[in-house]
Amino acid sequence: MATVEVTFTPLPAHVRTARLVATAVARRSGVDESLLDEVRLAVGEACSRAVEAHRKHCPRKPIRVALTDDAERFEVVVTDAAPPEAAAAELAASPIAPAADGVIHQLPPGVGLAVISGLADDVRIVPAADGTSVAMSWKRRTEPA
Repeated sequence: MATVEVTFTPLPAHVRTARLVATAVARRSGVDESLLDEVRLAVGEACSRAVEAHRKHCPRKPIRVALTDDAERFEVVVTDAAPPEAAAAELAASPIAPAADGVIHQLPPGVGLAVISGLADDVRIVPAADGTSVAMSWKRRTEPA
């Protein structure tokens, strides 16, 4: 089992770097080419969520991304350091509802998590006293390169 770890400051520009690293590691780990877009998008959503939480609650703390492969799965865990009540509010968010004019002006918290759950084979959200981890995994389809 190999693990690659990346930490970055909570700036939106670093989300792109995390997506690129995740895609490269997924490809090297043997994730099927047809799933790489899902990996890229899910990691981008999880990292964007963490950046937003950090910018509101703990802008000086880094975000951690751990990418692990084993014989059967490729897993990405994005961990923020925001207080647990921030994650609880996000998880309890209501579904998207248009405003009176029929337009969605702002997506409510939790939408990124819903997107992630549709992209990964398995998603676990683990709130803790020192932050929240969003763990996503995909079954490996091929042998590693």
